[in-house]
Amino acid sequence: MTALRFEGVDKTFVRPDGTEEPVLRGFSLSIAPGELVAVVGPSGIGKSTLLHLAAGVETPDRGRVVGLGPKARIGMVFQQPRLFDWLNASDNIALAVNAADGDLRRVKSALEAVGLTQHAQSYPLSLSGGQRQRVALARAFAIAPSVVLLDEPFSALDELTARKLRVLLQDLWSDHAPTGILVTHNTLEAALLADRIVVLAGKPAQIVRIIDVRAQRPRLPDAPELFDLHRDILATLEAGHG
Repeated sequence: MTALRFEGVDKTFVRPDGTEEPVLRGFSLSIAPGELVAVVGPSGIGKSTLLHLAAGVETPDRGRVVGLGPKARIGMVFQQPRLFDWLNASDNIALAVNAADGDLRRVKSALEAVGLTQHAQSYPLSLSGGQRQRVALARAFAIAPSVVLLDEPFSALDELTARKLRVLLQDLWSDHAPTGILVTHNTLEAALLADRIVVLAGKPAQIVRIIDVRAQRPRLPDAPELFDLHRDILATLEAGHG
């Protein structure tokens, strides 16, 4: 199984006016094999940058990201499903499986796992927002990923649909146990899904707290201990703003 480590990572972006904006400075974090770590913090602090570094889309200015070899399979789920409108649900998933040199038999089982067997031949524009995001989840897990990166995957959905998909993601994680990072502004979502919650604050971003989530799985969205944790995270975020 794959572990993932950020070791002393620096990352600075250059604004259009030429000024530099340091996002990460000496950032270090270790994620154990099979662990899902949620990253929370204010908008613009660098949460998505961490995902881009983990995926290899961005490279550190200094330091390194360790754990992903050249053959690592990375599943990604974004705020928007990013499906090809001219391909049906099955073919959208098959495209990713082929790119990962995977087994196309996983396409059918992936659709079944997200409850979309009857929509295998449906095109994205004929699906609801929740159904499209189910396809995106199926695509991420159909490649048998060693790492799954989630960038606010349910923030564009209504709360009832998002709630159902969080529970679905919990089930998928239990079945596949990849290593992962979840970027979210939803502290209840973090409490429901994560093994640990990393709270960021400051410029450049610093880890101000790491919270172990000890609630047993499977977790219920309405579990009182999750609401207690949600309030605890919010208090930490508010203190970080202060």
